Amino acid sequence: MRIVLLGPPGAGKGTQAKELVSKYGIVQLSTGDMLRAAVAAGTPIGLKAKDIMARGALVPDEVVVAIVSDRIDQADAKRGFILDGFPRTVPQAEALDRMLDDKGLRLDGVVALEVDPDILVRRIASRVEEMKARGEPLRADDNPEVLKQRLAAYQAQTAPLVDYYRGKGTLRAVDGMASISDVSVAIGRALADTAFRPAKSRKPAAGASKPTAGARKPGKAASGGKSGAGKASRAKKPLGKVKAAKKAAKKTVSRRKPAAKAKSRKAVRTPQKGRKAAPARRLTK
Repeated sequence: MRIVLLGPPGAGKGTQAKELVSKYGIVQLSTGDMLRAAVAAGTPIGLKAKDIMARGALVPDEVVVAIVSDRIDQADAKRGFILDGFPRTVPQAEALDRMLDDKGLRLDGVVALEVDPDILVRRIASRVEEMKARGEPLRADDNPEVLKQRLAAYQAQTAPLVDYYRGKGTLRAVDGMASISDVSVAIGRALADTAFRPAKSRKPAAGASKPTAGARKPGKAASGGKSGAGKASRAKKPLGKVKAAKKAAKKTVSRRKPAAKAKSRKAVRTPQKGRKAAPARRLTK
């Protein structure tokens, strides 16, 4: 199971990712963790990323994709993974698709958590007040103004991914404002949906031959042959009767015709054999 979770900051992606890890036995991958792990391991791509970050520059997409590629090749990611926080842009998504295609893999699902930004800001403000009242330390991102900036950045860079994956037919939107358990159930239903998998990814089995144009299915051929034989047998019966009737009519006609001819000959010959023609009279004055 290979999944991408999309949603703005505060939508609960981290919480739902943990639920999916527990349910499917897959690993959660975040770009920040992968970058730090690659740098700590001293891999070639990790050293390259370290040099870029040391200069204060942003790590380019090709480096991030290469780090993701190395990470999903590891044994614990063979069963699948959840990408949280990556991809962030359409070019990163396109690069991810190419990389997975080269490995003979594809994403099984892209789940977008839909939330109301204004409600998220109010939640953060309420949480900050509660933490202050309990005397708990605040995190850097536990700030309504910081959240507003992060939401604006998400809307500009990451929100277009929704349209990108919807166009590919792999997106399922889930109401992220529901309870944690309800959101988990909705995500499970989305991933279990058979229509969620793109049809073009299904390839015919090797060696399978395509049906020949015009070829009949076995069931239909048998039934068709049976009905055809029945029709032929039914058609022969009236045809035999017609032929018999024609033969009888010919015999009747053949019997009558000689008698008619004889009668006609007799009628013609009678004056010749019978009386002689009377001699012509002379006219007198």
